[in-house]
Amino acid sequence: MSTLSPSPAASTTTARPAPSTAPPAARARRRLTPGARIAIIAALVAVASACFLLMFIRGSFEFAFERRLTMWGTMIVVAFTQGVGTVVFHTVTHNRILTPSIMGFDSIYTLMQTVLVSVFGGLFLVNADGVPMLLGQTAAMVLFATVLYRWLFSGKFGSLYILLLVGVVFGMAFDSISIFLQRLLNPTDYDMLSVELMGRMSSVDATYLPWAFAVCAAVGWVLWSRRFRLDVLLLGRDAAQGLGINHKRELTAMLIVIAVMVAFSTALAGPMTFFGFIVATLAYQLTGTHEHRYVMPMAFLLGLFTLVAGQFVLQHVFYASGFLTVIIEFVGGALFLLILLRKGKM
Repeated sequence: MSTLSPSPAASTTTARPAPSTAPPAARARRRLTPGARIAIIAALVAVASACFLLMFIRGSFEFAFERRLTMWGTMIVVAFTQGVGTVVFHTVTHNRILTPSIMGFDSIYTLMQTVLVSVFGGLFLVNADGVPMLLGQTAAMVLFATVLYRWLFSGKFGSLYILLLVGVVFGMAFDSISIFLQRLLNPTDYDMLSVELMGRMSSVDATYLPWAFAVCAAVGWVLWSRRFRLDVLLLGRDAAQGLGINHKRELTAMLIVIAVMVAFSTALAGPMTFFGFIVATLAYQLTGTHEHRYVMPMAFLLGLFTLVAGQFVLQHVFYASGFLTVIIEFVGGALFLLILLRKGKM
């Protein structure tokens, strides 16, 4: 018996855990829970927001603070609609290299603005700008998406892939028509149209924000109440149906919610093709889980931190505050190409 019993030294050696070969930073990330990571990003957002709102104010404090507060509110809306909307779009399409813009929302917005300038002139966009214009453009884009979803999903051969393909084809067609009409415009109208077609968070009217917050609150409540259903949708159609989820109904409802979010964001602050893609990709990496109760808040906070910190640095370090959306689109496009090249390793 004595020969079979392990010696104290051998027992100690067996019970001792194997030393980790991971670098210290990786071990530290593993120790942080998703909630702790969200708390860290929220603290960074609070610091960046305080710096953006209160630092380097020259002249009238009241005027500057009100203007910055309006821009900060617009950033909240854009970060929520683009970031969370892209995460939900990835869930329903089971593809992380797509963006909601593939459904043609940006192209519809561009075509509507181009047609208005072609028919009524560039001054029409300035004179007609207001809440009715904002709601009308949002309603037109959501109506297009709803008709498209209902038509394709109710057909015999309806599927999500056909829906995406039709969205790409419609988007290319709308872009072609817009380019043709823009070539017929005079230089003044074209310049005014170009301003409308770029991201314009610094020039949003403060009267839009109560409507924007109301839309975000309603959509946020819908998504948060369905966060566990979104986790099930991530498993695929067969698994979701096996767990009692009406896959087709949930898919249609989520696509309409995405249409509302992206359409309202585009009508409010202009097209942003790759911003949601950047935020969603970083949220997956930093959260460390696929649960939507963590990924959606992380995407919103990362989007807000990117906009606020980027605007602060560009405005007070490089004195180029108007180029934030251009830089975001450039970085987003580069990240998109990088992930496409590494797709086999993701």
